[in-house]
Formats: sequence, structure tokens, C-alpha cells
Amino acid sequence: MHSEVVASRSADQRDSSRESRNGTPQLDAVSLAIIQQLQEDGRRPYAAIGKAVGLSEAAVRQRVQKLLDQGVMQIVAVTDPLTVGFRRQAMVGINAEGDVESIADALTGMSEVEYVVMAAGSFDILAEIVCEDDDHLLDVINKRIRALPGVRSTESFVYLKLKKQTYMWGTR
Repeated sequence: MHSEVVASRSADQRDSSRESRNGTPQLDAVSLAIIQQLQEDGRRPYAAIGKAVGLSEAAVRQRVQKLLDQGVMQIVAVTDPLTVGFRRQAMVGINAEGDVESIADALTGMSEVEYVVMAAGSFDILAEIVCEDDDHLLDVINKRIRALPGVRSTESFVYLKLKKQTYMWGTR
């Protein structure tokens, strides 16, 4: 029995995820638990995570690196844009004609665009924009987004106050 558990744990440490049919990694329970630990506190030490999930510090470090390399997660400092010099945020709804993905790809290349999602409903694409001021926002929308081939129209939703911003939706 002991060798079976050791073999299982060993295989678990080597193969924390495999790719599904659509190319996205399928994560095992331990990788999901590591992600959950980091969502609670992105600065949590690997030793503490290891204790919580039943792995060594080195195994956690390897798992985290693999999750980062696969693009499953990022570890970043999330700021309130207002406190770091960005006075204007907006969500921009975009109606497109033709290839929606090419427009989404172009948006992802703009440094002011923080979030891009292709959607069903009133808009084909939603893009969250963070700018220094209203003039900067106008420039991004008017001269850069509306100038993209395939953009038919835009509608801007200017943020007046940020009340909640979390990234702790957990794992499934």
C-alpha cells in the first residue's frame, strides 16, 4: 500500500495537468488547491502552500512555475488605477462586422486595454480601458479603436467610481 501511495504521489507531482481536447490544461485537485491558496494570498510562501496541499516546497514551486508557463494563472499586483495615476477607466462595447477575432487581437496589443472579451448580445466585443485622463481616453477610442478595420460602432461606459475589484472566484 505504501509504495502505491508513493507511486501515486510521484506521478501526481510529475503530471499536475494534461491538455484537454480543446488544448486547455486539465488541472488535478492539487493544482486547483495551489491556485486557491494563491488567490487568497499571492505572496503566500511555497512552504505554507505545500503544508496546506500536502506537497514539498520544491514540488509547489515546480507546480506554480508550470501553471505560469501554461498561462493558467498570473501572479500580479492588482492596483486601484486612481491611486497610481490613471484617472479614467471605461468599458467600451464594440459592434463589429467581419472577423471579430482580428479586432480582439488588435485590442490586446494596446497597452491601455486591460481586458478583452468576445461576447454574445448587444456587443461583439467588450474592452476595459485604463487611461490617464479624458483626453487620453478620447484618443484611444476615437483614433485607435474606431480606426480598426471591422469596427462598426462603439459605446463607452465611463467608470465614475470603482467599488469592487477582486479576482477570487476560486476554482472548480
